[in-house]
Amino acid sequence: MIRTILPVLAVALLVGCGDSYRFRQGTGADPSLTRTAVPDDAATQSPEALYAAGMAELRQNRYQRAVDLFDAVEREHPYSTWATNAKLMAAYTDYTRNRYTEAIGALDRFIQLHPAHRDIAYAYYLRALAQYEQINDAQRDQQQTIVAMAALQDVVNRFPDTAYARDARLKMDLARDHLAGREMNVGRYYQRQGLYSAAIGRFRRVVDEYQTTNHVPEALHRLTEIYIALGLTDEARRTASVLGFNYPGSPWYQDSYALLVEGAQPAAQDRPGFFTRAVNWLF
Repeated sequence: MIRTILPVLAVALLVGCGDSYRFRQGTGADPSLTRTAVPDDAATQSPEALYAAGMAELRQNRYQRAVDLFDAVEREHPYSTWATNAKLMAAYTDYTRNRYTEAIGALDRFIQLHPAHRDIAYAYYLRALAQYEQINDAQRDQQQTIVAMAALQDVVNRFPDTAYARDARLKMDLARDHLAGREMNVGRYYQRQGLYSAAIGRFRRVVDEYQTTNHVPEALHRLTEIYIALGLTDEARRTASVLGFNYPGSPWYQDSYALLVEGAQPAAQDRPGFFTRAVNWLF
C-alpha cells in the first residue's frame, strides 16, 4: 500500500534549520554509528535545530534516531510550537516503520491535547491509516477491519471536504470488500458441509449489506445452487433472475443459467484463482 506523504508543515519547517544542529563528539566520529542521535547538550540546542535534525534522520530512514530527536524536542522544549509538531512527526515515524500501536497511541494523545491544531485532520487520517494497515486477509477474523472502518468513517465525518476524506472513502470500500470476502469464505464452508441454512445467511448478508463489492455475483450464484439443492426451484429461478438482471455478462450468471436450463453450458473457466482475486482486490 502506498505510504502517506509527510504533512506539508513538516517540510516547510525545515527551511533554514539544517545547519544549526551539531553533535558533541570527537573529530571524525560518524554520527550514524552512535546509539542515539540526541546530542549531550540537547537542553541548550534550539527546538528548531533538534526538529530539523529529526527530519534529516527521517529522510535517511533512520527511524529510531528520528524518534529520539522528536522526543528530545518535546522533552527539552515542552511549551514550544516545535514540541507540538514533533509529537505529530514522531507518530508519523512510528507509522512509517510499521509500529502501528505506538503510532496510534501517540496520535490519540495528540488529538486529545491539540484538538484545534492546524494539522488535526492529518492526525485523524494518520491514525485511521495505522488501523487500516493492520487489516488481515479475508481468511482471518475481521475485527481489525471493523475498527479500521470506524476510524476511516471518523475522518469522513469530521473532514468531509478534504483529500483525507476522499482517500478514506476509497479505503472504506476496500475494507468492505474484506468483510464481504470473509462472509463468502464462511458461507462456502457451510455450503460444503451441507449446512445450507447457515450458508444462506452468509450469502444473503453479502447481497444485502455489501452490494458495492465484487462478491455479490458469486453470492447470488451460491444461493441459486443451494436453493436447487433444497428443491426450491422457484426461489432459485428468482435469485438467478436477479443475478442476470444486475450482472448479465458475469460467468456466475452463466453458471446459474446452466443449472436451471437443460442443455445450457456453464462458463468456460472456473472462477479466478487466488492470485487473480488478490490482484483484483488491490486494483
